[in-house]
Amino acid sequence: MRDLIHIGRRPQPQAVAGLSHEEDWKQASPARIQEALRHAMAKGAGGWFVLDASSRVGHTLQRFEVSGRELVAWRGPSGLLVAPAACPHMGADLSCGSTRDGKVVCPWHGLALGEARHGAWAPLRTYEDGILSWVQIPGIEPLTDAPVHPIRPEKSLAGVIRMEVRCEPQDVIANRLDPWHGVHFHPHSFAKLRVLEESPDSILLRVSYRIAGRIAMEVDATFDCPSSRVIVMTIVRGEGEGSLVETHATPIDTARCAVIEATVATSERSGFLAFARSSLIKRIMAYFIERRAARLWVEDAMYAERTFALRQGEFTEIRQRPEALRSRAP
Repeated sequence: MRDLIHIGRRPQPQAVAGLSHEEDWKQASPARIQEALRHAMAKGAGGWFVLDASSRVGHTLQRFEVSGRELVAWRGPSGLLVAPAACPHMGADLSCGSTRDGKVVCPWHGLALGEARHGAWAPLRTYEDGILSWVQIPGIEPLTDAPVHPIRPEKSLAGVIRMEVRCEPQDVIANRLDPWHGVHFHPHSFAKLRVLEESPDSILLRVSYRIAGRIAMEVDATFDCPSSRVIVMTIVRGEGEGSLVETHATPIDTARCAVIEATVATSERSGFLAFARSSLIKRIMAYFIERRAARLWVEDAMYAERTFALRQGEFTEIRQRPEALRSRAP
């Protein structure tokens, strides 16, 4: 392979020998990955689940399934509302109804429901962090006042994708705890990758990701899990220092999971502030950010679904190619 052409600010050489110069398949120890996964799964999530990008949850009713619960989401006078989708009157699906004066109107008999409790029916607690919309569901795990999420850069551009995958949250987290697959499974995006440090809490790696062809950027990035349903990649050295990718795994039911990934890009370069202020440029950049993220997750869905199938004893090989999965991408 011809040498890469690196652009942008590169991380300074570190006095770190790296974990090993062995082949990636030897470094990607199943026992090591499983130990990191167990460490992540032991962390609480406070009963909070990501639904989608805040910008995609509007006044039109939307239906979500979270951990086997049917939910309806919309925006009322005071902001985001999320509630059980079953009407407390006779069980109609409220997501098939309409909204009036900030309330959801049942499609069967016209019962209007809003911020107030109606019998056993009541809106759930919600949280918005400026990029993502969250809902808290009691009865699953100990609750916290707010979800755990990373501190994001103040000046940034963001893009969010949402994709449904046949797996469990642990398969999504395990995928990101295995950075060694990147160059082999995503050669269109990653040219070089080397793990520098590793512990149950964090992975530090140096990666050259492709911009186009031989043109690449080299950065140092960490992976860590703030909670059991999110893993965050943060650029700690090199171009775009402070940028991060949050991969959230929200269970739909026992065999399906929603992957919601937020890419938050920043830069120290003076021209970036002009980009960050322009709504048009933000939309254009978000499109390209989401397109790139979706391409990766179309492929990583195959990885997560395969690990889930093996764990379930479903030995029929998943032979879907990325093209067959693209319909799930935004």
